[in-house]
Amino acid sequence: MPMRYRFIEVSLGLLCAAGLAGCAGAPSLPPPPTQAAAEASEYVLGAGDTLSVFVYRSPELSAAELPIRPDGRLSLPLVPDIEAAGSTPTQLARQIEQRLKEYVRDPNVTVMVRSFQGPPNRQIRVIGEAAQPMGMPYREGQTVLDVMISARGLTRYAAGNRAEIIRRERDDQPARVIPVRLADLLRDGDMSQDFPMRPGDTLVIPQGWF
Repeated sequence: MPMRYRFIEVSLGLLCAAGLAGCAGAPSLPPPPTQAAAEASEYVLGAGDTLSVFVYRSPELSAAELPIRPDGRLSLPLVPDIEAAGSTPTQLARQIEQRLKEYVRDPNVTVMVRSFQGPPNRQIRVIGEAAQPMGMPYREGQTVLDVMISARGLTRYAAGNRAEIIRRERDDQPARVIPVRLADLLRDGDMSQDFPMRPGDTLVIPQGWF
């Protein structure tokens, strides 16, 4: 075989080998999020949320500020007592459209959340010796420090370093107790105590012994 053709053959072989090695070493892309994961990230309505319900071309059926009642329901003109808690805004809009079809041709409904409270299992609760004990909607990335800022810190009687996060991973399992040294976090800036919070957590701040 002439030298020129042998050189071309060897060069092609090296290129193929390099291409295969590059493909093998390239990082694989993560799989796209599943539909279930996408749905889980959507906001779920709860009692105490305030909504705006807009019915296209029907202002008389719309509501600029409509609270979800403690029983989880709300009422609109022509749509009394519809279950809202536990649905996403999009799901609630589709339910309202179904109820309105009896009275309106091809209704188009948009639901927007104006103020958030969320269902109980998505809330964070602060009880005990906080300056303002409260329940608040969980926000992605929320930490102990965020919660204490909302609760306006500790009272003068708080035993901050004996605080605990009560966390229930599953309903059929006992709650997990996580000690938190709140006084070290708030007064000394010990960020090792700034734990991430999870939906449904309860932060308990006991009273000091006198």
